[in-house]
Amino acid sequence: MALHAQGFGVSRPAAPGAAHLRRTIERLGLHQIDSVNVVARAHYLPAFSRLGGYDRALLDRDAWGARRGRRLFEYWAHEASLLPLDLHPLLRWRMAKADRGEAGWKGLRVFAGARRAEAMALLERIRAEGPLGASDFASDRGKPGWWEWSETKQILEWLFWAGHLTTATRRAAFERVYDLPERVLPAAILAAPTPEPRAAQRALIARSARALGIATAAELRDYFRLKPDEAGGAIADLVEEGVLRPAIVEGWRLPAYIHRDARIPRRVRAGALLAPFDPLIWERSRTERMFDFHYRIGIYTPAAKRTHGYYVLPFLLGDRLVGRADLKADRQRGQLIVHSIHFEPGAPKESRDALETELAAMARWLGLAEGPSLPAG
Repeated sequence: MALHAQGFGVSRPAAPGAAHLRRTIERLGLHQIDSVNVVARAHYLPAFSRLGGYDRALLDRDAWGARRGRRLFEYWAHEASLLPLDLHPLLRWRMAKADRGEAGWKGLRVFAGARRAEAMALLERIRAEGPLGASDFASDRGKPGWWEWSETKQILEWLFWAGHLTTATRRAAFERVYDLPERVLPAAILAAPTPEPRAAQRALIARSARALGIATAAELRDYFRLKPDEAGGAIADLVEEGVLRPAIVEGWRLPAYIHRDARIPRRVRAGALLAPFDPLIWERSRTERMFDFHYRIGIYTPAAKRTHGYYVLPFLLGDRLVGRADLKADRQRGQLIVHSIHFEPGAPKESRDALETELAAMARWLGLAEGPSLPAG
């Protein structure tokens, strides 16, 4: 049920195109963004896992292309995310909270109050000059990386949290370029009515439930990072409306909820490498409970304490997580390097062949002509 909800219940298309990509993002509700580019940027990988070798330029166009053709926007949902445009009205309550200094990182909330004038002055500069990135400001003296932000970057990010700015495009180094929403997002989206917070939160929980198929209350909240007080009433409302059905799952400590449209396919024939930020596995306790698969991303772990490698992608075969591969795209050598492969106890005998097939498909998708370099054994 969970795999079908996540798009793994159907065969990959022979020639995935724009319509397939858009249906996938609509089904998932978002693609998480992350700056790590060991294999590929995180937002590209969930669609590959479900569709195979699609054209990444299609996603770039929908996310950062011309205003008329834009279909996605960036905002804080499940961390930094690319989202379908129809979710913009459902997240305006979060923008309003950030504007009041009630949401977003605490270090940025000063710009909602005591230092608001500085933020508004920077906003007016973008209004007058057009789209700008943090590096376009002489005052930007931040260090490389997302978390070593200059004061200019902090102001820009608060303006982004509060909905005063959105992402116009991304530069080659993945730097966010900011602009006014009215110059980036389609007018029809900006003109759409803003629902009351409770109604918006109810709609977000419904989207979470549809994407997960079956989930606990905590997992429904986690999908769009809702707090318990923001989600509790929404879940109760959806149960009363029949959108969610309470369920007991054998072996689960907490009760679950099933979306009324959830389906159980006769079988799942998936063969997919999963990004560390894929919504199927990003909630690690859920991954362990459903698949008996303990998974932690190595990039946040000191080298001496890593058990499987630095950038490890779990491998889904059928309805099981059967192994994992530590990968790196060596773009200079044109090669997908496989540092290590580990299979789970009891993995079926066809697991290695299936994984090698998927690694070769990933190498082709990434334009690594020499194909994967496989470890021996």
